Parts: sequence; structure tokens; C-alpha cells
Amino acid sequence: MKIDRVILLISLQIIVLTGLFITDIQNQYAGILKWILYTALFFISITLFILRFRYLTQLKRMNIEIRRAVDDENVKTRILTNQDRELNEFIFSINELVEQLEKIKVQSIKSEKARKGILSGISHDIRTPLTSIIGYVDALKDDVAASEAEKKAYIDIISRKANGLKHLLDELFQMAKIDADEITFKEEELDFAEITRECFIEFLPDLKTESIELKTVIPEEKCIIYADRLSLKRIIGNLIKNALHYGREGKILGAELTETAHEYQLLIWDRGPGIAEDDVMHVFERMYRGEQSRNQLYGGSGLGLSIAKALVEKHHGKIWVESIPWERTVFGFSIPKQPLQLELRNN
Repeated sequence: MKIDRVILLISLQIIVLTGLFITDIQNQYAGILKWILYTALFFISITLFILRFRYLTQLKRMNIEIRRAVDDENVKTRILTNQDRELNEFIFSINELVEQLEKIKVQSIKSEKARKGILSGISHDIRTPLTSIIGYVDALKDDVAASEAEKKAYIDIISRKANGLKHLLDELFQMAKIDADEITFKEEELDFAEITRECFIEFLPDLKTESIELKTVIPEEKCIIYADRLSLKRIIGNLIKNALHYGREGKILGAELTETAHEYQLLIWDRGPGIAEDDVMHVFERMYRGEQSRNQLYGGSGLGLSIAKALVEKHHGKIWVESIPWERTVFGFSIPKQPLQLELRNN
């Protein structure tokens, strides 16, 4: 344990003062011993004064550096340590605090950029179909459609675009609930294989409409996991929708449910145009979509994969993507076999 110099010097002062007091009582010891003690007391006092001055100077310099970091938002500022061991730990703590502030600032800049991008994307995705809906409604009001077939076509377009808007708003609402941590998880024992089959059955009409062949490798025996049913179905549903949107040209969609020692993994794949190498690292970002998604044929809100990722992580699982264009594009995710509470205790 290091001895504080100030405490040591104050202790010496007390010892010297005690010696002077004893010397005054016992006159026979006056003289040279008394002068030695006075000299020691003088040098101790000077040393204490110097240490105090250096301490105040250091504090002032630290205050200036901290103030500069606050006023100028220069979060790269770091305070240098010196020979005063007493202050070094304090300086280290301040530097750690400034470092955390720098990370928060960087994250804030990224979040602000992402927010602007999301708002821009949302405004585009809402304004474009809404403008189209208004245009077709006005056309129907003005009897622009000459035949019943044209009117039916207009109504079908309005219905499709309105449903698309509803889907977008539902996903925005879901994302907002996830961000606010308002998703209520009802963890229960589920058969992963059965849930997967249920999800694909719901999409059979879409697969038939697009003439897409379905290939699945799902075990007949039960694959027991502990998860929230609605969240799990949303994860699988979002991945299937994504495969339908971007992989339809490959005319085949597949699913494989596999088991490892501690988890189950579901792979959903297609043989479509795939994902560009530059896009792979961004596919789970909110409102991020590859260039082909700008084609109205593909649609997509850009939120489905983000929602899937957030829900998978809430189940303590992982999600990933691998893509070889026109050969195999795979979105996979894992769900632990153990209940979340037991998983937390084991970790």
C-alpha cells in the first residue's frame, strides 16, 4: 500500500511539534536539538506548501482541459498524468469518462444520420403509394375509367397499395415497440418444426401465384424450444417475405431446420439475384435496401430484416446472411434450446 506524501509530512510535523514541546519542558535538551527540530519543521512546511501549490495547479489545468472538452465538444481531449500518484487514478477515471463521452457522441452522430435516412425513406414509401391512391380515386370519381374492367383494375391497384401502406405502418409500429422495449414476451414451450410449417403454409398462395417451387427439410420429430410464439412467427414470416421479394426470379425457395448441441437453426434460402458484396454487411440496418428494391416490382419496407434481427437477439439467438448470386442466398437464425431464464443463469 502506497503511503500518501502529505499524510507522511503531516505526521512528521506532529512528531517535530511533539519534540519541540518536550524540549520546552525539559530545558536541558534545549539548544542545538531545538534548532534541528525548527529547521525540520520549516522544510516540512515548505514541502507541504509546494505540494499544495502543485496540486492546485494540476487541478486548474485539469479543469481547463475538461472545460475545453465540454465547451468546444472536443471529446478527443485527454488529460496527461504526472508524478503525483495521488491524482493519477482520478485522471485515469476522467479520461475514461471522456472516452465514453466520445463513443456516445459518435453513436449519436450515427443515430442522427440513421434517423434522417429512415425519415427520408419513410416519407418516400408513404408519399409515393398515397399519391398513386389519390390519383386512382380521383380517376374513379371523374369516371375516367370507361369500362367495368378498368374500374376493377383501378380498385385492385388501390387495394394493393393501401395494404402495402398498412403493412409499412404495422412494421413501423412494431419497430417503435421494440425500441421502447414494450414487446411482451410470453415464453412457452414450442415445436420449432411445427411453427415453421405453419408459417410456410400461410405463404403457399403467394408461392403458387409466383410459380415458385418450395423445398423444405424439416424434421418430423418435435424440435422443442422456449420462445414467444408471435415473435417467432414474425421472424420466420419476415424472412420468407424477404425471400419472395428478392429471390422470386430464381423460382425456388427452400428451408432447412437443423439442430446443434445447444440450439436449433433455421435456414431460408433462394436462388435469386442475391445480395451484392457491399450490401451484405448492411442488410439488417433499418430502411436499408439494395438497388433492385427501388424497382416497384420488389417493394419492401426495409424494416422486416431489422425487426427479425431485433427479435432474434431478444431470444438470445443469432442471425446472419450468406449470398452467392443466382446460386444460393441464405438467411439463417438460431434459437437456444434452453429457456431464456436458464440461459441467463448458465451464462
